[in-house]
Amino acid sequence: MSNKMHIKFTVNGKVEEFLAEPRELLIYTLRERLNITGPHIGCETSHCGACSVTIDGKSVKACTMFAVQADGADITTIEGIGGPDDLHPLQNAFKEHHGLQCGYCTPGMITRATKLLEENPNPTEEEIRFGMAGNICRCTGYQNIIKAIQHAAAEMNAAKEAAE
Repeated sequence: MSNKMHIKFTVNGKVEEFLAEPRELLIYTLRERLNITGPHIGCETSHCGACSVTIDGKSVKACTMFAVQADGADITTIEGIGGPDDLHPLQNAFKEHHGLQCGYCTPGMITRATKLLEENPNPTEEEIRFGMAGNICRCTGYQNIIKAIQHAAAEMNAAKEAAE
């Protein structure tokens, strides 16, 4: 008799259905089982944020959540935010404002920043620093990350105003 549980969730718009051990972490499900490798395994303690994803509209660190807890959920990873031919304004801003160096933390940073800008479309520098506090970058001094988020916010707000 197997302990495996039936799991079904939507990730980046695609329904995924499989059997998983109750102890299987969501980050391993995404990376190893589903080959969604944008979320990275960093500290495995929820401190670094490299594994950040959005689940049912909330920022979550996939290294501290079991796959079975995501049953029925809607999950978005960096792969669901934009792609090489259709960059999200945050992805473009990180590129243009040098908000990345090695790139290891970048998927989690952009995924969290996307949610931050949904919650607060015009954040101050202090609000960005507070909102991104759970995501660590070991390479940059954060200044360019903040500039990138500010630039993306301005661009997204301008596009929204133009559409209205």
